[in-house]
Amino acid sequence: MTRHKRSEETMRRLLDTALEVYPGDFTLRAMTTRSGVSMGSLYHHFGSLEGLAATLYSRCMGDLLDTLLAAVADAPSARDGVRRAVLAYLGFTADHPDKARFIHAAPYAIDLGPHAERIAADKAPRLERLTAWIRPHMDEGTVASLPMAQVEMLLIGPVAEVTRRWLAGAPEIDLAESARVLPDRIWQSLRG
Repeated sequence: MTRHKRSEETMRRLLDTALEVYPGDFTLRAMTTRSGVSMGSLYHHFGSLEGLAATLYSRCMGDLLDTLLAAVADAPSARDGVRRAVLAYLGFTADHPDKARFIHAAPYAIDLGPHAERIAADKAPRLERLTAWIRPHMDEGTVASLPMAQVEMLLIGPVAEVTRRWLAGAPEIDLAESARVLPDRIWQSLRG
């Protein structure tokens, strides 16, 4: 195995371990003990535990955004695209609760601030692709002409809140019921 492959394998093992232990014992000791990777290697690849968390956050967020992009890619209409995006987000949550939990909880529990620029840079190309999907619908008037930050809040905000509450174990939150109710409600908030 080449040095580069070993390095990639080490990083993957640490990231997978971090996702497994979070939020329980998210410590350097747990990371190195469970992964079998030395503390020196963790520092070499990520700089710190927070650096590892920032990389994991970017990886999980990338997976979520890729899921949303795949869902809207061939949508025949803006309404269908919004519906698909909402269902894809809820499906991602159901299929990958560990990743969804890290996305929604880690930024509040771990200081990712020093890595904010890198995280934003990692997200930017995917957000640009999402903007490129919805912008023509705004231009033709089927989606309200709003600043993209507001479009994101209306499209993602309700689903993210459902996800947070479901992950926290709120008994009144049911993902299947949310999938039935939310898509058309969210579409109503976005349509032109």
